[in-house]
Amino acid sequence: MTLATDTAYRQLMLSLQRGEFAPGSRLPGERDLSVRLGVSRVTVRRALSLLEAEGRLERSAQRGWFVNSEVVGEAPSVLQSFSEMARARGLRPTSRVLRHRTRPATLEEAEQLHIAPAAPVIELRRLRGMDGYPICVDLVVLRREGLEPMVTADMTDQSLYERLEALCGVRLQRSAYSVQADAADAEIAQLLGCPVGAPILVGSEVAYTADNQPVLVGVNRYRGDAYRFRAELFRPA
Repeated sequence: MTLATDTAYRQLMLSLQRGEFAPGSRLPGERDLSVRLGVSRVTVRRALSLLEAEGRLERSAQRGWFVNSEVVGEAPSVLQSFSEMARARGLRPTSRVLRHRTRPATLEEAEQLHIAPAAPVIELRRLRGMDGYPICVDLVVLRREGLEPMVTADMTDQSLYERLEALCGVRLQRSAYSVQADAADAEIAQLLGCPVGAPILVGSEVAYTADNQPVLVGVNRYRGDAYRFRAELFRPA
């Protein structure tokens, strides 16, 4: 990759991350982009092709370049709920409750949530979608102490982050998040509408308030063809 192509690629990537081009929208023509970026049309086309290869853009021979609206993912370094992520892209978030109960915490959950072993926790498992399209099977475990309204809260088509703030006065500030690849078992495949053994992404997190109090642990299983996780990495000086 030449320096000019790399520069154009990074500028276009930044514009996509900032939401300057909405999902499904058409980008300006290559001539306009070349003027805007200060590079040749050949360089612009190469940068666009790189973004196409990453699944961020789609090319139409007759109509130009479009922002891919099918693959979703968090904005880099921004903590968003699933519902917030969908709305930011002009999509309708949906949530079907699969399980909502109170039970004793496991030893691992108790350690992560800084509570006593077997202390009561709230388990919430939901099928999450966007515009009716299944994206994720979401399992969240919340400490019950201080979050009692969540025991009976109706979480159908609701944002967990928003319910926590509205009902309990708890605002999540950061999340320790990790992602790994896996294959869909029979249950997950049926829920997500994909073949058994299809690739999925498993995101595990512990979410905290601003004063570093852990509130929830979660495991999210996403369709591999409908979700992308992005992060910005910095090299120390």
